[in-house]
Amino acid sequence: MALEVYRNQGGKKLRCGYTTGTCAALAAQAAARALLLGETPAQASLVTPKGIPVQAPVLDLCRQPGGAYCAVEKDAGDDFDVTHGMKVGVWLYTAPEGIWVDGGEGVGRVTKPGLDQPVGAAAINRVPRQMIAQQLQDVMEQADYHGGLRCLVVLPQGRELAAKTFNPNLGIVGGLSVLGTTGIVEPQSLQALLDSIAVEVRMHAAQGFRGLRVTPGNYGEEFLAAYPKARQWPLVKCANFVGDTIDLCVEHGFRQVLLVGHIGKFIKLAGGVMNTHSRTADCRAEILTAHAALHGAGADTARQLMEAATTDECIRILDACGLRQAVLGTVLPKIQHHLDRRAGGGLAIGAVLFSNEYGLLGETEGARQMME
Repeated sequence: MALEVYRNQGGKKLRCGYTTGTCAALAAQAAARALLLGETPAQASLVTPKGIPVQAPVLDLCRQPGGAYCAVEKDAGDDFDVTHGMKVGVWLYTAPEGIWVDGGEGVGRVTKPGLDQPVGAAAINRVPRQMIAQQLQDVMEQADYHGGLRCLVVLPQGRELAAKTFNPNLGIVGGLSVLGTTGIVEPQSLQALLDSIAVEVRMHAAQGFRGLRVTPGNYGEEFLAAYPKARQWPLVKCANFVGDTIDLCVEHGFRQVLLVGHIGKFIKLAGGVMNTHSRTADCRAEILTAHAALHGAGADTARQLMEAATTDECIRILDACGLRQAVLGTVLPKIQHHLDRRAGGGLAIGAVLFSNEYGLLGETEGARQMME
């Protein structure tokens, strides 16, 4: 049954969904009702940690002596979630005492420290574990059952889908994670992306790393190869969250951070813009035009820069009037200034700028000092 909760994103009305953790808790409730109450549940329902009621049809009910299985189909709403439509199942067995939750087929295992669960545990996060246990406890009380239960979460498509997620980077092997702190999937959630970045930073810190390479996306990786000293440092992709990622690095005790990015994003850092998404600020041409004017560019050059569609076109214009190096000579110190200010003295930081068309454009003083 579709969740009728909506959020407005960019003027669009988008439907929320529910997390894998919510699905596992619903399936656990249904399996417990089948096992302990003898029911054949057609649907399961609960209230998520965010206070939103959720209900879903129960699928694939199966009974065996001392055990029962039920599944629920994941509904991610209008979010771009690779797990949308997959089945989340629970095998439930009686046990002498207590409630034990573990992962079976398609649920990943933690192999690196710094994540929500310890090394060796199933990648079922704390809140989903609490949700599952609460649903089981409620049914145990209804049934006046005083024994224990062993709950095995299974994701039949988990191993295949995990290759499309951050899990391989995080050291979660063999399947997906069972996640969710609110129980609800916010469509196109920027917070979810930032949370993923935070997990990566925390994990690398827990492994003892004190240097980090940070780039918005795939393009930056090839330029990082030119800095051999930094190859020993792990790589985190920060998307547009440059400032937030710096904050996380300071919080988790990193001492050195090397940022590598396309000028189309990182020119904004020269204006103190630390979220580089165009919805937050698009001051690329304005910054380049201002710096060109500092070095004697005339009105015609300024007009061309302001009307340029891309930063690569701006570089071409600056080359035509012999101002590229002069402009970069003042842009790069401005970037360093704003990076230092954001880091607040908590770490050494520097940035490298490149262009897909023109290659390496320059590096800030902080980047040079780190690599010397």
